[in-house]
Amino acid sequence: MQGSRFAFGPYVLDSAAGTLLRNDVPVSAGYRGIKLLGALVERPGEILTKTELMDAAWPGTAVEEGNLTVQIAQLRKLLGPAADGGEWIATVPRVGYRFTGAIEQLGGAVRKPLPLPDKPSVAVLPFVNLSNDPEQDSFADGLAEDLTTDLSRISGLFVIARNSAFAYKGKAMDVRDIARELGVRYLLEGSARRAAGRVRINAQLVDAVNGEHLWAERFDRSLEDIFAVQDEVTAKIVEALLGRLRTPPPRNRPKNLEAYDLCVRARKLIDDSPQTAREAHLMLTRALSLDPGYAEAYRWLAMNHWMGWVHWGNPSNPTVALPWSWPARLWRSTPTTPAAAGCLPTCLPMSVASTRRMPNSPRHSSSTRTRPTPGRHCRILRS
Repeated sequence: MQGSRFAFGPYVLDSAAGTLLRNDVPVSAGYRGIKLLGALVERPGEILTKTELMDAAWPGTAVEEGNLTVQIAQLRKLLGPAADGGEWIATVPRVGYRFTGAIEQLGGAVRKPLPLPDKPSVAVLPFVNLSNDPEQDSFADGLAEDLTTDLSRISGLFVIARNSAFAYKGKAMDVRDIARELGVRYLLEGSARRAAGRVRINAQLVDAVNGEHLWAERFDRSLEDIFAVQDEVTAKIVEALLGRLRTPPPRNRPKNLEAYDLCVRARKLIDDSPQTAREAHLMLTRALSLDPGYAEAYRWLAMNHWMGWVHWGNPSNPTVALPWSWPARLWRSTPTTPAAAGCLPTCLPMSVASTRRMPNSPRHSSSTRTRPTPGRHCRILRS
């Protein structure tokens, strides 16, 4: 069965191409997640030992067993429950895991293309890091994420979410195939090189239907101009797709470049392991100390705390409660941005839940694990 495409429930996995689709929409499962899922679905019903799975996801590398546990937990969360309410991946205590779902081998079948939206549609592909330093991957990823956010705030454009576009990171695929799978007409692709306080960015907007380059430009600027470059790229894309220059809605940019850099690096760490989540916590709190009004840092700090609950049953730092002032500070700093709107339903219940777990809190109980309840606190906020 190796090398084939596999269907289970609403999912289609192509382990050779490194893609996972849910109802024909790409899902970002990460490189390790795809490798683990591929190993499991190629041998459905069989027990795969932990050693076999670690060899599949980390070939030739010595890793701790906890890394496998984290990746399996992330896969379970991503896939959700099976049709019968159970889990797609079952744990075999002290041995390993097995895939419990029914698998259909699809061979080389090509799925039906998604229909194009009734307005200009675009996806921002991950930017390629051309620096010699692999650590700059986070900078290139952050640039693509920020451009996705900026474009999504323009009325009249249909913009593919970051997770769907990032499923193609590192994949050598024809842009026409990517656009067909995402259901968009236009793709923004590019590269970034950062060194010695300067940044060089190449960006191009492609019409995937006819292969025409609508716009392309190279920016060679000081690192301090990175936000001006983002605004310029956004404006050029809007002009190319909507036929007119339109000023994007104002966005609260960080006032400190080091804070921006810390935030970009931290958001790559929150999903890996409890250890990297703690690193992310330190980076984000440092970013906020440098720029107390930085909305993105508040957002990712709350998300990091929430991911700790979801993946490991504890916040990244269980001895520190999220301050009640966070939601108010975030809302005051930038009330109309996606960061504020997306973070508040997470930030409020995290403040409550983590306070309840504080050892000195009168509500604390060592035998009780309090999980957040977003709905109730969101209703409080709206009222």
